[in-house]
Amino acid sequence: MADSANTKELTSRQIVDSVLKCIDREREREIISRRFGLFERRETLEQIGEMLGITRERVRQLEKSVVTKLKSQAEQGKIANLAAFETLVIDYLKGNGKVARVSNLANEFSANPNREEQARIAFICQLCPKLSTIAEDDDYYFSVALKSAYDEKSLKNKVSNVIDTIKKIGEPATIKTVAKKANIEDEKEAEALASVSKKLATLNGRWGLTKWPMVNPKNIRDKIYVILKENGKHMHFNEIAKAIKDSDFKRKDVTTQAIHNELIKDKRFVLIGRGIYALKEWGYEKGTVADIITEVLKEANEPLHRDEIVKRVLKSRFVKETTILLNLQGKPQFKRVAKATYALAE
Repeated sequence: MADSANTKELTSRQIVDSVLKCIDREREREIISRRFGLFERRETLEQIGEMLGITRERVRQLEKSVVTKLKSQAEQGKIANLAAFETLVIDYLKGNGKVARVSNLANEFSANPNREEQARIAFICQLCPKLSTIAEDDDYYFSVALKSAYDEKSLKNKVSNVIDTIKKIGEPATIKTVAKKANIEDEKEAEALASVSKKLATLNGRWGLTKWPMVNPKNIRDKIYVILKENGKHMHFNEIAKAIKDSDFKRKDVTTQAIHNELIKDKRFVLIGRGIYALKEWGYEKGTVADIITEVLKEANEPLHRDEIVKRVLKSRFVKETTILLNLQGKPQFKRVAKATYALAE
């Protein structure tokens, strides 16, 4: 832990030890340690009941009773080092949007912010009288807030407001945009609130729903999509592979061949030149150069000069002009009807 006025190198382990010393019975200490995962993984009521030879309901009752007593002792200042730790957390929250995920607190205060460390910090924060907490579930990460700013209900309502705002925006947006539209004055607070929700994700400085590939790419294809979308124009598959390796994606150890294979399979991507791909949503269609020439002539519904055909084909294919001309002259579906002018064969 960071230094404080009363302690030096304060650790979560020391505080947890202080808390457990306030519990008189060994059985109750065992329940708290195992239920909150203070030293090993968290255990269920059933697992603890089976180990202690009591019912799951009895375990639940004892847990609730002990936590209530500990909170009372915390309010009276009877738990060693707890107030000093609370001060550290409050100072951090004041400078970081009034709310934070426990994982962020662990990263801030611990040299080894593993799962057990996070569990201990989460447990300690639940006892602190000046802090509010949200337990982890399908919608939220375990988070801590200043009680002077939020209780659990108001915090969840504020997070829901951020989610609804992003839904209305309809696409990934900067936190500045989100904060403005959600009527949140402090951008740090808006970002902190967004980070609490499991329904939101961020990538490249923008926030969006976790189901949006642009902020939460789940596989290689999504990552390719993000790279092309961010680049804004066609790229060679080797360039895409390098961009993924240089990106902020969580997993980016993919081979160039794997990327090429996914480009071929996914309908979102269109081959527009030798190894060069673009997004279909940019107006590109799959097909050979001859197919594109055919579409150009069909849309024109009249013969076109070869220069005009080349110009129109190059809008959807990144190929050499000679390739287009060779297709015009060498494919039976095209016929020359005047000097350098072509139409579809009957």
